[in-house]
Amino acid sequence: MRKTPYPAADTYKVHDSAEGLSTFCTDFLKNIFNMGNTSSERAAMGHHGDKTRRDSRGHKEGPKILMDSPEDADIFHTEDIKAPMEKEEFLAWQQDIEADDKDPALDRPTVFRWKGDGKEVFISGSFNNWSNKIPLIRSQNTFVAIVELPEGEHQYKFYVDGQWTHDPAEPVVTSQLGTVNNIIQVRKTDFEVFDALMVDSQKCSDLSDLSSSPPGPYHQDAYIPKQEEKFKSPPILPPHLLQVILNKDTGISCDPALLPEPNHVMLNHLYALSIKDGVMVLSATHRYKKKYVTTLLYKPI
Repeated sequence: MRKTPYPAADTYKVHDSAEGLSTFCTDFLKNIFNMGNTSSERAAMGHHGDKTRRDSRGHKEGPKILMDSPEDADIFHTEDIKAPMEKEEFLAWQQDIEADDKDPALDRPTVFRWKGDGKEVFISGSFNNWSNKIPLIRSQNTFVAIVELPEGEHQYKFYVDGQWTHDPAEPVVTSQLGTVNNIIQVRKTDFEVFDALMVDSQKCSDLSDLSSSPPGPYHQDAYIPKQEEKFKSPPILPPHLLQVILNKDTGISCDPALLPEPNHVMLNHLYALSIKDGVMVLSATHRYKKKYVTTLLYKPI
């Protein structure tokens, strides 16, 4: 049986350039062409020979290969375009998971103290590559500095009055050059208490914003006194407040500049004298320990 003529690869050049798969599609079509001309395929074509048609030139139409159908185009386009995009999305998703699994390396506030003698004390260490000296602040008999350090092991040394020295009371380590430095280990577990307190404070601040009152607008009604309350007389003055020391005569035996000791019920009350000659007199008595002081205020009106 004669092979069905197949169009040249140039026929699909426009389609292939649009998809960016010219070489791939050419090889793929050749494989399909070779597979379509096997003995089993020719037998199937002979069995259904009565259903084949001839074109105007007398050539038979071979079995149609749906290479230009929208479904096939989507398949090629998905493999070439969507696959890299899905790969990038997968990598980004994987990086997000790895970032979530790893705890961020936070700087922890670390306190350094120098309890020895000295007028000016500085500190430097491996945490700043020994590049600069951080000053310590004097607090009574010690020098203190708070430095933000990442978690891990750090070596440091003090610079006291122009001389490098270490604190013998703190852990030390000998470097490769033979110098003795102090060493400190900053661990996350040392700050778990502070982290818990911070979480509790944040929760308390969040709860403080909540209110147990039901939602809705609120207003305050003005107090309207009852009719019988308008005609009530003022309350009667207690009788013990009538014993004002300024209204009493001073005895001859007493110093005229001194007043008798008042009763405790008369303290911290404001007294007023009847207005005379356009002057108002106010008085009050206070106690300081065992002494009593009475103050008079004259105010012209």
